[in-house]
Amino acid sequence: MVKCKAVMTEIMNMNDSELAKFREIILARMQELENEDALGQAGQATVQLDQQAVGRLSRMDALQNQAMAKANHARRQAQKTRLTAALARLEDGEYGYCEDCGDDIATRRLELDPAAAKCIQCARG
Repeated sequence: MVKCKAVMTEIMNMNDSELAKFREIILARMQELENEDALGQAGQATVQLDQQAVGRLSRMDALQNQAMAKANHARRQAQKTRLTAALARLEDGEYGYCEDCGDDIATRRLELDPAAAKCIQCARG
């Protein structure tokens, strides 16, 4: 990540209350993900393959539900990783700056996705 010295020392356009607001949004989303994970634990349990207990179609449904629960868990874990990285950028004074070009990330973009690490131009490629 290459940034000119002026950008590194420049005070970010966001004030402390705005940064605190984003910290609260990030922490709230992380808590929501934790709550969803707690609810989804049962869906990830091993599916019993006893045909006498359940029919073949019921077992297939259970396997499909288990696969969806695991995929949702993986999605939540990825989102938690992105949010944790956003908190680290916030602590380092890097929050709100694009990790590729160093430009400001639009506040509206951060409101929609507080874990966004790239400006819209860099995210588009």
